[in-house]
Amino acid sequence: EMDGYQVLERVKSDPETRDIPVIVISALDEIDSAVRCIEIGAEDYLPKPFNPVLLRARLNASLEKKKLRDLEKAYLQQEVMLRQSEKLATLGKLSAGMAHELNNPAAATQRGANQLVVAFSQLMRTHLKLGELDLTDSHRTSLLNFEELAQETAKQPVKMDTMMRSDREDELMAWLEELGVDNIWEIAPNLVNLGYKTSELISKVDNFSPSSIPVVVEWVNCMCIIYSLLEEISHGAKRISTIIGALKDYTYMDQAPIQTIDIHEGLDSTLTILGSNLNNGIQIQREYTGNLPTVEAYGSELNQVWTNIIDNAIDAIDGDGVITLRTRSDDQWAIVEIEDNGPGIPESIQPQLFDPFFTTKPPGDGAGLGLNITHNIVVNKHRGRIDVYSQPGMTRFEVRLPLNSNDSPT
Repeated sequence: EMDGYQVLERVKSDPETRDIPVIVISALDEIDSAVRCIEIGAEDYLPKPFNPVLLRARLNASLEKKKLRDLEKAYLQQEVMLRQSEKLATLGKLSAGMAHELNNPAAATQRGANQLVVAFSQLMRTHLKLGELDLTDSHRTSLLNFEELAQETAKQPVKMDTMMRSDREDELMAWLEELGVDNIWEIAPNLVNLGYKTSELISKVDNFSPSSIPVVVEWVNCMCIIYSLLEEISHGAKRISTIIGALKDYTYMDQAPIQTIDIHEGLDSTLTILGSNLNNGIQIQREYTGNLPTVEAYGSELNQVWTNIIDNAIDAIDGDGVITLRTRSDDQWAIVEIEDNGPGIPESIQPQLFDPFFTTKPPGDGAGLGLNITHNIVVNKHRGRIDVYSQPGMTRFEVRLPLNSNDSPT
């Protein structure tokens, strides 16, 4: 029901048989017939009558080519799997860091909200006590002044050294004890935060009757606690919002693949994402130029470049050192330098840094594809350049991205 061409087309169109080498043997000794068979997918073509020795040689050659293709395909599949594994490992690391970064302000916000419930309950009881006092307009003005001060100092605490704070707390506790105020260990630090010395605080409440001063002190203490907790909750919520905003900027969610990129924003959002890895021993220095042009780029992939290089710098300085981010431009390039003051990279292995599967890390700590992926993103996808300069005490990666629209990403 089919001629030889149709059989060949059927074989080559089926995924299960398309990779089987086919040698066509035909009595048609025409160049057009041979060309058609090769175009359909035949490995070779022999006219009848055929020479068995020649056929055997063609068979062996076809099988050898298939072995090489199978090896190449297996290698490419393995590389794809490893690259995916490397990306998943990076994603897992970033996710764990983000969870840690979000957990701290979320926990602080929740803790502050729980404490605020208790503080409001205490405030209500103090308000009932104030309601029993015979307060004048002057008294109410004094209370409002205390409230405004508590609100201001919650936003911007009064600065004082440890010795001064300790002395003021001791002096204030002695006065509170004379008044018969309860929980003076809790109240004194809050009142000291207002910035008053004991003598100044006494003068501020001098217009109240002696019996009402303890209630006034309790009320002021409640104001200090509540506004401090509100400020803590506000800081926590702002931090969560900042992290989520940085994550959105980092991934370029809901945006086209190629965007006009502000490199400084990308570097800053990457630092925010890597925040959990930047402990107190690591200093980040930004030396950004003030007039860096924007570039046309794949935003999320460019941020992956910054992530890979900065993460390597963090590992290099081992939690104690300086990482410098430096930007500049010339007529052709936007230039980003990421430098650390770690031990440096031995000169003998520098030419291999961007090779796939090359790594100096212990087994299990990476597949050796991070810098290879970085190189591919910069050079192949963005038509840029990436170079490394290293010596003992300094390693600097220099990334150049084209400013010319004719060299836009591919």
